[in-house]
Amino acid sequence: MAAAESEAVGNWRGALALRFARRGERTAVVRRRHEGPFCIQRPFYPGDGACHVYLLHPPGGLAAGDELVLDVEVESGAAALLTTPASTKFYRSDDAPSVQSQTLRIAADASLEWLPLDTILFGGSRARIATDIRLDTAGRFMGWEIVALGRPLSGDRYTSGTLEQRTRIEIDGEPVLAERLCWSAGDPWLTAPFGLADFGVCGAVYAYPADDRLLALVRERLDAATQFSLRLGATLLGRLLVVRGLGNDCEALRESFERVWTALRAAVIGAVPSAPRIWRT
Repeated sequence: MAAAESEAVGNWRGALALRFARRGERTAVVRRRHEGPFCIQRPFYPGDGACHVYLLHPPGGLAAGDELVLDVEVESGAAALLTTPASTKFYRSDDAPSVQSQTLRIAADASLEWLPLDTILFGGSRARIATDIRLDTAGRFMGWEIVALGRPLSGDRYTSGTLEQRTRIEIDGEPVLAERLCWSAGDPWLTAPFGLADFGVCGAVYAYPADDRLLALVRERLDAATQFSLRLGATLLGRLLVVRGLGNDCEALRESFERVWTALRAAVIGAVPSAPRIWRT
């Protein structure tokens, strides 16, 4: 979308609160409250035991001053999978930042998979992204985050713009992971070997609970991804498995993350892999 088109969208606040609970043989959306143009489609049940939900925000992205807020609660015994039908876009802003925040709460004996498509930072955007994941020690979670700088194929090399991104994962109220990315276009960190190393796409996968066996399994899968010119690594923080990736193509990195998800889903979530249909359309 051109800058003039993004400005025409106008400033808005979208908020969506969802609660999932077990009802009979399947998980249902038992509470849904939304504000502004942020909603969900009818849930899908592909037979993997999870309630698949697609998050929709019709404006297509966030302009200056826009805010997108998601609050999700998964009750004991429920299983939910959330994804998006398209990339989240942060448009150019000459004024206020664009803000996206999500709080995900997973009870004991519940599972949540948070698998959105990539986030694209347009040149000149001022993005603030915060993700808080709060797990019971007996809960199960898999999720990922993918961020792309600019749109090189459209001539947008992200020569200006800022990002503040915070991710926090708590288990029984104790922080296991607390990370913060903060940069401006042109910062040396974006090209430094200890930073983004001049890659245009970065991301991470999170899986809980995990152990050394799953870490070894993931590392075997990552070795096969080198043919896609990706830089990938995995580590174990207690029982939280973290896979980090760098690349220059959103689709290649997401496909690698999907292979990790496929390899781990049965062990972590307790369900056979069943990719959302929207990923193939």
